[in-house]
Amino acid sequence: MTLLDSAVWGGKLHSDGWQDSASAHPVVEPATGAQLGTVGLATEKDVHRAAARAAEAQRAWAATSPQARAAVLRRAGELFTEHAAEIEDWLVREAGSVRAKAGFEVQLAVGECFECASLPTHPQGEVLTTEEARWSLARRRPAGVVSVIAPFNFPLILGLRSVAPALALGNAVLLKPDPRTAVTGGVVIARIFEEAGLPAGVLHLLPGDGAVGQAVVEAPEVRVISFTGSTPVGRAIGERAGRLLKRAHLELGGNNALVVLPGADVQKAASAGAFGSYLHQGQICMTTGRHIVHESLVAEYTAVLAAKARALPVGDPAREDVALGPIIDRRQLERVHGIVTESVAAGATLAAGGEISGACYRATVLSDVTTDMPAWREEVFGPVAPVIGFSTLEEAARIVDDCEFGLSVGILGDVGTAMKLADRIESGKVHINEQTVADEPNAPFGGVKASGTGSRFGGAAANVEAFTETQWVTVRPDIADYPF
Repeated sequence: MTLLDSAVWGGKLHSDGWQDSASAHPVVEPATGAQLGTVGLATEKDVHRAAARAAEAQRAWAATSPQARAAVLRRAGELFTEHAAEIEDWLVREAGSVRAKAGFEVQLAVGECFECASLPTHPQGEVLTTEEARWSLARRRPAGVVSVIAPFNFPLILGLRSVAPALALGNAVLLKPDPRTAVTGGVVIARIFEEAGLPAGVLHLLPGDGAVGQAVVEAPEVRVISFTGSTPVGRAIGERAGRLLKRAHLELGGNNALVVLPGADVQKAASAGAFGSYLHQGQICMTTGRHIVHESLVAEYTAVLAAKARALPVGDPAREDVALGPIIDRRQLERVHGIVTESVAAGATLAAGGEISGACYRATVLSDVTTDMPAWREEVFGPVAPVIGFSTLEEAARIVDDCEFGLSVGILGDVGTAMKLADRIESGKVHINEQTVADEPNAPFGGVKASGTGSRFGGAAANVEAFTETQWVTVRPDIADYPF
């Protein structure tokens, strides 16, 4: 039997084993519209039942020895390696990933599990100074039950990057993937940890609609919410969590800038820009959404980028060797095209692309762009590269920061000049002589402004901060004397 044999999970939820669900949701291949299977959909009642069971199971899991928890994470990493080809196939078909992106995502999952396997034995606190005749300690304890709400675009890693550290640190998890990618964003993770030996009741898979999302936030047992997705939804979750006095880690949208400095190698810069804008059809929070190019290079850069865009094949990545696969669904495809069309109507020049091709959108370059056009102001979440010029470093910094988001910035060219610019801008990440899309399991990932709450995922310090609570402990050799 394969890891993802649908006889195990088809039409079911994972909650204390695989359970029949009241309703099912079709798993649809965005490139063709073909149905690949069905996943079970949770109800609010399912969520509350799962949360109660998770709280019970969490206590035993937290009491499990650090080495035993680490062994589960290590085994999960090994299983991702063993089943990589099968998981990649599902990422290609269900998420519309091109083969290289699917392979990259699975390798990130492997690295995430191995990185998190070190968390159970990582130092869990510190010894504090005290004015009293006692020991004073600050120790980290598991938060309890963590809800993870993950999106469709990198469904495996954007769920796993919270599930794995939360489990490693002794928490139980309620995982709600996007129903459009519930296999790669949910079933894969549940099956991997099931096979890795995670005890029953510690991880629950609960795909569903907005009501289910609200339930995994509001369930009384849940203490921490980890959400990756759009800024509007993140705001609503943050408001609800605040009212309930729960911690919410929000990794939200981006409209990321790539700055090309004077003297930069235009061919290399355009290659970086094309990768940043067109990887996974631009459906990444870190996608390069704004190209800010020095006025001495902007015409040449635009021409080279447009030539690269026109040369990129689009189509069904399961059946063709393509650079761009399908947009996740028709609604998003039409939204992307609408933003491009509206920007052209406002005066932008279509240097390449701007066309729907079946379920795909061709790699697009827009020149003669102004900062009030929708292709510049909005997070497009499609393969669209608007280009604008700048004259001075001060102007470049102003254009970068004239944006509600602050997730990722790439700066290409002279390192000294790039460092000066990096010191002037607001961004959760700055990549010098790289484009805007980058992630590593040991690196703290997150944004500022409308890109998130400043929370970080990745690396021991950020993960411990995200998924544990601090408890102050004092110890005296004898019972203290008091005046009462």
